[in-house]
Amino acid sequence: MTEPLRLGIAGLGTVGIGVVKIIRRHAALLEARTGRPVMISAVSARDAGKDRGVSLTDYAWETDPVALAVRDDVDVFVELMGGHEGAAKAATEAALSAGKDVVTANKALLAIHGQPLAEQAERAGRVIRFEAAVAGGIPVIKSLTEGLAGNEITRVMGVMNGTCNFILTQMQATGQGYNALFEECGRLGYLEADPNLDVGGIDAGHKLALLASIAFGTRPAFEDVQLEGIQRIQLADINAAADMGYRIKLLGVAQRTARGLEQRMSPCLVPANSPLGQLEGGTNMVVIEGDSIEQVVLRGPGAGEGPTASAVMGDVLDLARGLRIATFGQPAATLQEVPAAQTGLPAPFYLRMGLLDKPGALAKVATVLGDAGVSIDRMRQYGHSEPTAPVLIVTHKCTRAALDAALDGLAATDVVDGTPVALRIEEV
Repeated sequence: MTEPLRLGIAGLGTVGIGVVKIIRRHAALLEARTGRPVMISAVSARDAGKDRGVSLTDYAWETDPVALAVRDDVDVFVELMGGHEGAAKAATEAALSAGKDVVTANKALLAIHGQPLAEQAERAGRVIRFEAAVAGGIPVIKSLTEGLAGNEITRVMGVMNGTCNFILTQMQATGQGYNALFEECGRLGYLEADPNLDVGGIDAGHKLALLASIAFGTRPAFEDVQLEGIQRIQLADINAAADMGYRIKLLGVAQRTARGLEQRMSPCLVPANSPLGQLEGGTNMVVIEGDSIEQVVLRGPGAGEGPTASAVMGDVLDLARGLRIATFGQPAATLQEVPAAQTGLPAPFYLRMGLLDKPGALAKVATVLGDAGVSIDRMRQYGHSEPTAPVLIVTHKCTRAALDAALDGLAATDVVDGTPVALRIEEV
């Protein structure tokens, strides 16, 4: 009989229990597809006595995930604890040192420590697989490292945080404001323990850094991702965007430019009739563009027990079959250290501001924009509420640096109330 592939699972939350259920439910199917049994030797979590809805009595228990990672009866260490420091990092390093392969759903760990961990894995002749770390059940890592490996990737973009997409689409569907829907997400359990990881774009930024590394052969550089969350988006922006044929999405974009690697995660306007514009609720979508394939759109559930556990098992089954691919698609030593692009490619921008009711206010705004090299494509005014008049401006293409200079200039005038909302209009 072919030797089984033996797993040690650290972390028995939603995803970990989902993995246990798949292995128990589909044992014969997994063996048929890989030619060998896939089994769990041992598990680890904080509370051994907690009722998790599935029996764990068949497995050895380790209270210390590092001890689990180095057990002799574990071939693959499955890290589902989360966090970029502490137990997750220590146990992953221990597993690699002990000659184990690693499967993880931990985007933060790899976005921040991916390069040294990839190098450690290669020195030990091991691999790290992390399909579940990006976009839940969507096989985007496999698509980049395998199916699209013959392409020079030109751009990767997508909606990679279901909580943010739920809030933005529900604002338009229900007419509720951001604050009300943020509270609803909390009641539904959609938010991370630190909500800023979701609405501040950090969670999605981790995912973008990983995709950029694979797509462009660069070292993971989360610290270079330009982050902006959705907290300032108001119902007025949602409605104005819809009026102009757009929808607002928290959009991640990565591309190589002559200035370096551009990585940004920020709310953008996208055409309402585009695949990204039609994306509803908590669903994720990743768009990959390459020189031969042109454009591929991947859409599916970005979180949850079933989808994320499915992605974990995809990695496990590849290892059971003997498929071994370098962590970021090529040897870690060949990943380039590319400078961060200090300014993105030119694009039109949407601006919403409140103008004080003063003579010549619009003329001052136009002058400030013009002095910064930003020209106005169209302008609209919606109603009038004392003491300000809401004004919307769509610019012609300009760089973000020019727009920032214009925003600084507007702040120095005496006609703009507060800080304008500025959103990029992305061509998709």
